[in-house]
Amino acid sequence: MEEQYSGKLIIITGLSGAGKTAALRYFEDAGYYCVDNLPASLLLNLIGFFAVKDKDINKIAVAIDLRSGDLFNEIYNTLENLKKQKINYKVLFFEAAKSIIMKRFSLTRRKHPLVVDGDILSGIEKETEKLYYLREMSDVIIDTTSLSPRELKIEIAERMMSKEEKSNLFQISLVSFGYKFGISRESLDIVMDVRFLPNPYYLDDLKSLDGKHEKVINFVMTNDESKKFLRMFEKMLDFLIPNYIEEGKSYLGIGIGCTGGRHRSVVIADILYDYLKLKGYSVKLSHKDIDKGE
Repeated sequence: MEEQYSGKLIIITGLSGAGKTAALRYFEDAGYYCVDNLPASLLLNLIGFFAVKDKDINKIAVAIDLRSGDLFNEIYNTLENLKKQKINYKVLFFEAAKSIIMKRFSLTRRKHPLVVDGDILSGIEKETEKLYYLREMSDVIIDTTSLSPRELKIEIAERMMSKEEKSNLFQISLVSFGYKFGISRESLDIVMDVRFLPNPYYLDDLKSLDGKHEKVINFVMTNDESKKFLRMFEKMLDFLIPNYIEEGKSYLGIGIGCTGGRHRSVVIADILYDYLKLKGYSVKLSHKDIDKGE
């Protein structure tokens, strides 16, 4: 029996210059496998390939529009075949006021797919007419006339994405480091110095261990100042992160530093990583100087 794709499929289409490329980037950030300017006739082949070859790809977003020329007309047959095969999909259509699209093309100096004589307005009108029926069939229509990039991102997230996918749009990078080796070169928005905590380096039985070892963790975390600091820092992040997301920030770099980057900063960064993961955030953790020694 032939395998059938059972994941999510988003078909992005609409007017040129209305925001499809930006939308595709947001879906990619949310964990979708994305393809731009896909000929409609190849869509079934694409999802069929993943159904058989790579079942881990269960979220796909494709942009199909008039850049593909006459091949675009296959979109209607393709949508009908998707229905016949009972493949779950949604069509997301982007549009904007003609004056705004003209301004965007003027700023970017990109060529409109239906303009051959320099008359952008005529090209926009032709495209609007050609896409009329597809617009009527679309599940979600987003007018980007007055939307900023941040507002567009929020609109797409709210109308098209699950809670988990929304969290993937905001990436947190958590890195521990040692001040004696210099502050991490990663892009850090928040740097926390934990050198005020008791240092395991001065205990002979802990000096050679690192912050992953249970003895070092117990030494650092049995200290009242460590517990109080963590509670306060977690509360601060609970306040900051939702506000960063609301403002449209997509990345947050957090650095935790101690003297050598081997003991205290590793312990604290590991605990914060677990805390942020439990909150549902997408977090990347790295220990820059854990193997360098004090």
